[in-house]
Amino acid sequence: MATLICGSLAFDSIATFPGRFADQILPEKLHILNVSFLVPGLRREFGGCAGNIAYNLAALGGQAVVVAAVGSDGLGYVERLRAWGVATEAVRPIDDAFTAQAFIMTDLDNNQITAFHPGAMQSAHEIDVPARADLALAIVAPDGREAMLRHAAQLGAAGVPFIFDPGQGLPMFDGAELRRFVAQASWVAVNDYEAEMLAERTGMTLEAMSRSHLRGIVVTLGAEGCDLWQNGERIRVPGVAAQDVVDPTGCGDAFRAALLYGLERGWSLERCAGLGNRLGALKIAHRGGQNHVLDRTLLSS
Repeated sequence: MATLICGSLAFDSIATFPGRFADQILPEKLHILNVSFLVPGLRREFGGCAGNIAYNLAALGGQAVVVAAVGSDGLGYVERLRAWGVATEAVRPIDDAFTAQAFIMTDLDNNQITAFHPGAMQSAHEIDVPARADLALAIVAPDGREAMLRHAAQLGAAGVPFIFDPGQGLPMFDGAELRRFVAQASWVAVNDYEAEMLAERTGMTLEAMSRSHLRGIVVTLGAEGCDLWQNGERIRVPGVAAQDVVDPTGCGDAFRAALLYGLERGWSLERCAGLGNRLGALKIAHRGGQNHVLDRTLLSS
């Protein structure tokens, strides 16, 4: 069986400034801000939620089908996906656009300045969810606003169970739209900050949401692990200590790949979350979202 991943494919350009932004910015001159930072350290990573989730799911042994848009510069990324065994028939190249790109600059205090260009992601709503008989479940991860709305509606109409994972896209939606996402989904996955925003905008507590049709709500808590809500009850799945803390980029996506892998195999939500915590601890010890090598012993832990 296959798992559908609706979300972004992007490039992350990450620069390191060997100083402090605060030392370069004059507070009394913010109205005429004009600064330049010399960044000797620069790397470019493959990223985007769909790409990161697919990387981890393929490494676990799952069959991923990606729904996403890339620009004229993204054909190499598509070939990268295929090399993992990911199905890419629903990845559409947009010839007159760039692939979505994040430009991130970090200083010595880990302060960040980020610019995000959505590029081809703005056309992702033009791609339909593929009509495949082998789809066991899906995830609607951060993407273009219209794409997230449309793909959730298509999955709901097709009866394909899916995880609603709004991520950094959550602020794009009002309460009515978020309630509709929740009504269509089978699971919800958020971090603790997003959980509070989701509850505030929908006017529903997580406890109340979990007493509805949802099969579970997962709230990730970083190193502390995660909370699982099912049938009005909350349990804590403890975190896993990482050997090294290098880069949190992509940890949430690794966790979600573990959820998809386990759910497709009929695991309990607690067992899925345990694998997610272990995979997140492995990923955080490596830079970027797709550079860690999965240790297959994770599956037997």
